[in-house]
Amino acid sequence: MLVVRTSAMQLLLLAMVPVNLALTAASFTFGWFQAGDHPATPPAPDRPKTILVSGAKMTKSLALARSFHHAGHRVILVETEKYRFTGHRFSRAVDRFITIPDSGSPDYVDALVDIVRREAVDVYVPVCSPAASRHDSLAKARLSEYCEVIHVGADVLDRLDDKFQFAAAATALGLKVPDTHRITDAAQVADFDFARDDRRGRTYILKSIAYDPIRRLDLTPLPRPTVDETAAFAASLPISADNPWILQEFVVGQEYCTHGTVRNGQLRLHCCCESSAFQINYEMIDKPEIESWVRTFVGALGLTGQVSLDFIEDADGTVFAIECNPRTHSAITMFYDHPGVAAAYLEDGTDTVVPTPESRPTYWLYHELWRMVTQPSTAAQRLRVVAAGKDAIFDTSDPLPFLMVHHLHIPSLLVSNLARLHDWIRIDFNIGKLVEPGGD
Repeated sequence: MLVVRTSAMQLLLLAMVPVNLALTAASFTFGWFQAGDHPATPPAPDRPKTILVSGAKMTKSLALARSFHHAGHRVILVETEKYRFTGHRFSRAVDRFITIPDSGSPDYVDALVDIVRREAVDVYVPVCSPAASRHDSLAKARLSEYCEVIHVGADVLDRLDDKFQFAAAATALGLKVPDTHRITDAAQVADFDFARDDRRGRTYILKSIAYDPIRRLDLTPLPRPTVDETAAFAASLPISADNPWILQEFVVGQEYCTHGTVRNGQLRLHCCCESSAFQINYEMIDKPEIESWVRTFVGALGLTGQVSLDFIEDADGTVFAIECNPRTHSAITMFYDHPGVAAAYLEDGTDTVVPTPESRPTYWLYHELWRMVTQPSTAAQRLRVVAAGKDAIFDTSDPLPFLMVHHLHIPSLLVSNLARLHDWIRIDFNIGKLVEPGGD
């Protein structure tokens, strides 16, 4: 089955090569000397900086590289050996691409320090996976001797990443979060008093505190119809003192996701959009109550870094923060035409940068095409998305990443997995990886 699926996907990608080659050639001919999707050029910096950006396989790293480059800065992109064929390394926004050890390697921090010193890096902006996020926070202590790091420290990251500690911190500030309980033993769920007066009628779900790419989509409502079923479901999960979960009230309503870039507690960049389990479409939604929640939270904690928060708005219009992910959100792609992104990351100020009124919703073309193929009834809707939006990777003035992501980067990962007979669940063009069982 793996061989059939992988071969079929390779053939589909291969079939698109002539189209993408023609598109790339046209862009080189007509778009290379144009501004592309950047309508305005920000003022030239007094002293151009060298910016180190990690996570080169992900679209959000390409988005940041383009913003820094457009503002006149030098960009170095880094990624692990596994993703050395990332299409983003071919962007005209990237001055140099370097491979580094995996974040869990004992050589990881030394490799970053070596690059920072050798390339005279001024600012390090981690674009990291959940697994790498903590390693970057630990690296911050050493890297800060040589450059600025736009990332929270290890202690703060542990508090924000822990869904229970985050809920407790928000509650202490008077900010709304769902009823949340720390669970270290399945027996706690079996013994939980769902019938208590202030809980009667409420629905709860179990969520892993550690990032779990598969079970995070499980929204099994609790309690189950019987006490025994509730106990059995909890017992089926890998809950332990070393792998704690939370039992959290499930609020019914519209979900939103946000990205915030913060310097010394000031929200320098903010965006908000409707959310879904597999997020591959982003459109700015103005929700002042959510922005106020974020501003209050990051200000009280005096954060510096990138903070992504998930919210839900109930039928009464009350917004609750569900969780916090202290790292870059793919919603940053909505800033493709904003000239102020680099300044928001690199400078202190008072104004908060939000997507421009002209910014179109971002999408990934190959995801939209796949939806058309697998869900033909949605073809008209998908075509409307493409017509009204902006592909997050493609830029007429920088076309090579689009070509290389789809015809070098992803194919190389498919070949590698097939050679190792390693299964994969789906292709995520957004984060530039094959989603694998047990992956990060």
